[in-house]
Amino acid sequence: MSDVLISLFRDNTMWLGIWQTVYLTVLSTALAYAIGLPLGVLLCTTGRGGLAPVPWLNKLLGAIVNIFRSIPFLILMVAFLPVAKAIVGKSYGPAAMVVMLVIAAAPYVARMVESSLKEVDAGVVEAAKSMGANPFQIVWKVYLPEAKPSLLVGAVIGMVTVLGYSAMASTINGGGLGQIAIFYGYNNFKDDVIWMCVFFTVIIVQVIQEGGMFLAARTDKRLRAKAGRAKKCGRK
Repeated sequence: MSDVLISLFRDNTMWLGIWQTVYLTVLSTALAYAIGLPLGVLLCTTGRGGLAPVPWLNKLLGAIVNIFRSIPFLILMVAFLPVAKAIVGKSYGPAAMVVMLVIAAAPYVARMVESSLKEVDAGVVEAAKSMGANPFQIVWKVYLPEAKPSLLVGAVIGMVTVLGYSAMASTINGGGLGQIAIFYGYNNFKDDVIWMCVFFTVIIVQVIQEGGMFLAARTDKRLRAKAGRAKKCGRK
């Protein structure tokens, strides 16, 4: 273990980098879902065959989402530095990085939400319509609950994607493990620093993955029904 790596632990720089990575990932994903979830609902409900078809709005939203999804994150980050400065008052640091991550992740989230909602059984939706439910009630009480396992899986994928994006935070002094790996590892030819950052990144991803999959499994009615049938067969 090199003196540089030891000093990173001793002065808490490594622990701060881990915290900043988790902070950037969780906060950016939450804000991206605050934008992407309603956008995904609109994409699903305003399309052909949706609850409230509005073709021109659906095409407009789809075009905007596709444009932002087609821009590589590094290019998007550089292009939207003025936007970050207008929102948080500066174009560098963790706060600016959150703005970039939300802009990049929200369209991605919108498409995942749209895809999850379209997987909901049409029969359940038709049953809700026949009972007199309006579009808002169907979205809130049918689409979202029925799609919850798929939405949670999408949230895990989205969070891991945001974590990967956050590694580029070093280019605008955004902090996190990516900045430590480049500034203290790559620039000083310290491979052990780089691999330690890789190790902690893998640990964070595994925690996100396992936690998200556990929650998705707990909310999946199909899995619970299978488990119930298995218990009944076991009693017999």
